[in-house]
Amino acid sequence: MPSTMQAVVKAQAAAGIELREVPVPSPGPGQVLVRVQAASVCGTDLHIFNWDPWAQGRIKPPLIPGHEFAGVVAETGLGVTTVKEGDKVSAEMHVACGKCMQCRIGEAHICQHVRILGVDADGAFASYVLIPETNIWKLPASVPHDWASLLDPLGNAVHTVLAGPIAAQTVAVTGCGAIGLFSIAVAKACGAAKVFAIEVNAHRRGVAATMGADLTLDPATDNVQEQILAATGGTGVDVLLEMSGHPAAMRQGFAMLRTGGRASLLGIPSRPVEIDFARDIIFKGAIVQGINGRKMFETWFQMEALLATGKLDLEPAITHRLKLSEFTKAMELLQSGEAIKVVLKPE
Repeated sequence: MPSTMQAVVKAQAAAGIELREVPVPSPGPGQVLVRVQAASVCGTDLHIFNWDPWAQGRIKPPLIPGHEFAGVVAETGLGVTTVKEGDKVSAEMHVACGKCMQCRIGEAHICQHVRILGVDADGAFASYVLIPETNIWKLPASVPHDWASLLDPLGNAVHTVLAGPIAAQTVAVTGCGAIGLFSIAVAKACGAAKVFAIEVNAHRRGVAATMGADLTLDPATDNVQEQILAATGGTGVDVLLEMSGHPAAMRQGFAMLRTGGRASLLGIPSRPVEIDFARDIIFKGAIVQGINGRKMFETWFQMEALLATGKLDLEPAITHRLKLSEFTKAMELLQSGEAIKVVLKPE
């Protein structure tokens, strides 16, 4: 075991990031040290890199970010029994307190005292990462490390799609970032009748079609509501999966949702959004759900089962593979809109 490792470090309360050589952590009781094989970049990491108002209010440097990863168990702490050295793993990086009301009634995914590895404590943009045994997810050999590093956003998609009936349903996905794209693939794998993808970025619309969307629409140029109503016999879609957080997309989504339909909202608006509750929710009899993260650990079992079917192809969403030392380039690609998922490999 080496004594030091390469790590991406948010060293200061300012924009930017540093690549440093730091000590390899040692696992304490109930902890697992994982050698990182692949770590994917999330929009949250971009917030941390840019040091925007959210990051300024949440992040306490120095911090190693990164909360999407896969690797191999390098060492286990005292009392660890469920994994051993050499096991292929990923992890749920939301560490629930286990004591609040939500945790006690089986809703740990909305724990009121959650700590997120890579946000509130050191994460996976490093050669090694420490994970509580309770959060480790042992992986089947059939899942490649690059795909396994996407289980966090895939889990968000699975949670959103399966928050209600999906088989034989018509589905609109507003916003085709990584989670929106995964939602398309999951909905199709679970038997959705038709999936409509609404996205302004032409590259992402192309990937949406590859992931299984039956119709892709550009809200900037297409009459989305008119075309979807025409494609659904005038009724609107059964299910709205809102992934963008954009106020216009949210209003448009509710407008094309059928009476009695389900709206599952994962996208996070940057400011309060005005919605006509009477027209779009109450008189429509809509079911509206806020979706936060992944269910612990129901969603993980669902992900594993879906991947085992061979019906999910995550590869189209991986647009770039870079060395961990090229982290700044990954940030530039995300900011430019060229990238969807960037997978980083420690050297």
